[in-house]
Amino acid sequence: MKNAMRSILTMVAIMMLSIAAIAQTTVKGVVVDGSTNESLPGASIVVAGTTSGTVSGFDGSFTFELSQGATKVIVSFVGFLDKEVVLKGSQDLGVIKLESDAIGLNEINVMASVAIQRQTPVAVSTISQSLIAEKLGTQEFPEMLKSTPGVYATKAGGGYGDSRINLRGFDSSNIGVMINGVPVNGMENGKVYWSNWAGLSDVTRSQQVQRGLGASKVATPAVGGTINIITKSTDAEKGGSFAYGIGNSGMEKQMLTLSTGLMDNGWAVTFSGSHTKGDGWVKSTDYNGWSYFLSVAKQINDDHRLTFTVFGAPQKHNQRYTRGTIEDYKNHQDGTRRNLDYGFKNGERYNTAYNFYHKPQASLNHYWQINEKSTLSTSVYASISEGGGRGTDGADKYWLRYDNNGKVGSSTRVTADGYIDYDSVIADNASSLSGSRAIITNSVNSHEWYGVLSNYTRDLNDNLKLSGGVDARYYIGQHSSKIDDLLGGDYFVDVDNNGISKNINREGNKKLKKGDKIYYDNPGEIMWGGLFSQLEYQKDALSAFVSASVTESRYRRTDNFQYLPGNQKTAWQNFLGYSAKAGANYNLNEQHNVFVNAGYFEKAPFFNSVFLNYANDINPDAENEKVYSAEIGYGFRSNKLSVNVNGYYTKWMDKSIATTTTIRNEDWRFNVLGLDALHMGVEMDMKYQVTDDLTLTGMASVGDWQWVSNGTANGVNMDNKDDKTLETMTIYSDGLKVGDAAQTTAALGLDYQIFDDLKVGMNYNYYGNLYAYFNVADRDNANDSAQAWEMPDYGLFDLNVKYNFMLGNLNATLYGNVQNVFDTEYFSDATDGGDHDWKTSYGFYGFGRTASMRLKIKF
Repeated sequence: MKNAMRSILTMVAIMMLSIAAIAQTTVKGVVVDGSTNESLPGASIVVAGTTSGTVSGFDGSFTFELSQGATKVIVSFVGFLDKEVVLKGSQDLGVIKLESDAIGLNEINVMASVAIQRQTPVAVSTISQSLIAEKLGTQEFPEMLKSTPGVYATKAGGGYGDSRINLRGFDSSNIGVMINGVPVNGMENGKVYWSNWAGLSDVTRSQQVQRGLGASKVATPAVGGTINIITKSTDAEKGGSFAYGIGNSGMEKQMLTLSTGLMDNGWAVTFSGSHTKGDGWVKSTDYNGWSYFLSVAKQINDDHRLTFTVFGAPQKHNQRYTRGTIEDYKNHQDGTRRNLDYGFKNGERYNTAYNFYHKPQASLNHYWQINEKSTLSTSVYASISEGGGRGTDGADKYWLRYDNNGKVGSSTRVTADGYIDYDSVIADNASSLSGSRAIITNSVNSHEWYGVLSNYTRDLNDNLKLSGGVDARYYIGQHSSKIDDLLGGDYFVDVDNNGISKNINREGNKKLKKGDKIYYDNPGEIMWGGLFSQLEYQKDALSAFVSASVTESRYRRTDNFQYLPGNQKTAWQNFLGYSAKAGANYNLNEQHNVFVNAGYFEKAPFFNSVFLNYANDINPDAENEKVYSAEIGYGFRSNKLSVNVNGYYTKWMDKSIATTTTIRNEDWRFNVLGLDALHMGVEMDMKYQVTDDLTLTGMASVGDWQWVSNGTANGVNMDNKDDKTLETMTIYSDGLKVGDAAQTTAALGLDYQIFDDLKVGMNYNYYGNLYAYFNVADRDNANDSAQAWEMPDYGLFDLNVKYNFMLGNLNATLYGNVQNVFDTEYFSDATDGGDHDWKTSYGFYGFGRTASMRLKIKF
């Protein structure tokens, strides 16, 4: 009996296993971007009506066991419309193409020359919209790229939006930054002031770093690379969201987004607005910022689409501008949060460093599908900015300033507890018989900028594509200094040491009041015209391109103070630049690819290198900077592992530098010639999908950046223009390491989906071989060949958490972030001192531990 029962049970078990085997079947497929055919790693594939499913691997592929009775799966990915796939006889779903959830995004990506993995032959890293939401926390725009090879990003002084970024050792003036394909680098000096865009991280869809020459077609040569910021476009679906966040140091933030979706009449509108305020981690760096974004799209017909976009981020914030010595930070009660730029005025906190700015940008984009083979994308844009920054001036301005080495000077007025003594200055100004001796001014730097960017593309055949276009800009920058606070005095007289007015168009004894211009008023104009073209080849495993551009830069300076009417404008100064680059990518198979690129370009010197002596004096030696760059790379991609390795070589020749030094108690302005620098290194980044729920990321970058020549400099006397003495000096720079950015960086990240609605992440970043900043033009001593101070290595841990839940009938997400978890103390930015060591160098400590939380509700 027992044997019979055992046999029956065995048969039942076998039958159940057989039924289970019959009930299970394998479903597989590949998820890709419908517009570019680029794989979408991390896409969600879920059986409709259940939580059963999987995510796609790094090659976009997926495989999982499907239960009997399932009729369809839902494929979704952030930034794309969900796609419902009906299950039929075969469970090989093939290639599943997802379409963007934004109108006009594909055309913007073309305008911005967004690179595609395994096709565009450049070293590239992309930060997605979901990653920005999860990792941002209290960080700023550039810091989101800190785990990218070759990047060094810090908060610099620590004021709102005052962060900076270096790429392969080059600062923002040599990194091409574009928003939706439109260049935003300053036209006069190439710099990017991130405070102008501080609120736009909320509407950023992706950030892509193309290191080296990059794939950009526009005539914007960038030495270190390009950063493409793609904002939200017009949402294809109706809806909206509200978010509220809080953080350390009084941070508070609200944000609202509303979208109509694509309506039956072809119109669609999306609006986002946010407000941020706080006290700042650094002492006396409180801030108040707004941001707005509006996109209006009209689908005219199948061939024409218009999109109007306007965005901006008006803000005002106190700053930490003056760098201090380590000894000063250690000995002060504020410690690493020490701010040398504030004190108390009539009992209330007051800063000598303060910034206020609003730089809106508006663009009208037209996308025209001319025929099956030709398209034309055109963007007409404008930016009219207004704002400036606070400073100190007057015969005794050093009452309110520290010495150049970050130490209290012989004239600096400070209280017993180490803050600027405004009340002492006010008392002396009030008793002065010649007006205020030290005042607060606003350096006004407003501009008008108009441009057009147009790109025509034609498919010559199945494998060849030709594109070309125009990049034209006009810019006028208004530069002046205005009195903001007389600090107790009745008036101010702007005269030099000889009692002569610095504005020859008014009498020297004129008593000036708040709002009057002093010292300088010199608008600068730039006209830029560029033509670019690119030929692309793609067939099977090979993709290649060759491109060229030519630009003409025209500069004109006006000086309303130092010259009489009719003689205030210079003639236009013209510089012709050009570039040529080529590259190829070859996919050895589905997993391995290699690429190579090389290029050469010449770019015009910056505006301030063309006009010497802060006057209309033309620099006869101004010439183009020249850059040669080459790169080779390898990529591996499987379902679980993705690895990219590349090496680069960049030679920068005839770097344009102007510097000021003192000779015989007079200030001289020198133009430095013949400076060359060599930047080369190796970079690696990887991702490993340990399980469906656990992902590891890593990065390592080792650079060798140094000056490889000495330079010569010719000087003019700034204090006495009649002095025709020829002063020359040699710059001893050969062999000096490039400062201001870590030459060795590494990162390790972990993201773990604990369960369907809860995800946690950890990131560690390491920085080494970090030399203090120094002005290479100051190295004019043949007996001083020491390297700049090498700052201590440091590493930082960050944590983040994301929790999805339902709030009534609404989807909600709670984000939490902690930066610098272990409250590590480190020096992030430094200027080299006289003895090239920590005692004489001066700079900023980085932020300690910060934390924030944000709740986002979708409707």
